[in-house]
This record gives sequence, C-alpha cells and structure tokens, in this order.
Amino acid sequence: METGLTIQQVAKLTGLSIDTLRYYERIGLLEPVGRVQNGHRRYTQHDLAWIDLLIRLRNTGMPRAQMVRFAQLRRQGAATATERRIILEEHQRSLEQRVQAMEQHMAALQQKIARIKEVEAQRDAASHAVHTFEQSEASVSAGDPETKKL
Repeated sequence: METGLTIQQVAKLTGLSIDTLRYYERIGLLEPVGRVQNGHRRYTQHDLAWIDLLIRLRNTGMPRAQMVRFAQLRRQGAATATERRIILEEHQRSLEQRVQAMEQHMAALQQKIARIKEVEAQRDAASHAVHTFEQSEASVSAGDPETKKL
C-alpha cells in the first residue's frame, strides 16, 4: 500500500504548482522527496510542514537565495541552529520594518480618503443649497401664495 501524498495532492493543498514543487526540489529548497516503486513522489506530513514554512518565507519577501541557504543549514542539523535563528531574526526585523512602512502608507491613505469625503460632503451640501434655492425661485415665479408674502 502506498503512503504519503502525491505531488498533485500537495499542489492542491499548498497552492503551489507541480512545476514549483519540482523546482524547489531541484534547487535544494526541498530535500529529495521519497518515492514509491513506480518512481512517483510521495510527500510526508514533515514535507508539508516544511513547504508551509517555505511559502510563509516567500510570502513575506525572503529572497530565494536566503531561503536556499536556510534549507542547506537545516539539512546540516542542530549544529546550525544558531545560524538559522539569526537568519530568521534578520528576516523578522526586515518584515517588521515593511509592516511599519505599510502602516504609514495606510494612515496616509486613510487621511486622503477622509479629505475626499469632506470635499464630497461640501459639494453635496452646496448642491443641496442650490437645489433648494432653485425650488424656492420656481415657487415664486409660479405664483405660490406662501412665497408672495415674503
């Protein structure tokens, strides 16, 4: 009985393409994936956990070369734990800086949106005043007895 997930199943679960999974294995981001008798890859839960981390590192902007270096160190075991931690801490600092910059961009956009809403409200108020004035002028010219008293 075959165990593990096929490359198609892993692609569906992770959102990565089959080509990307093969590429990650070829460049050393993934360790060689186990295979069954017919040569088809079978991914383990351990592989999936590692792929999840790779996706997170990629999605947070870690350069591919740094990801490959991290993967190489991981394969070397516990002796490289400090170096791997330092890589992740540097990436974390970089990510924190980008998040802070994004928050500043968000605040600027919120201020701009608020100013535009103020302009819209002033425009709408002016438009309402003109419309009300035009209605009262129309009433006067139509001979409205209420407006003739004014």
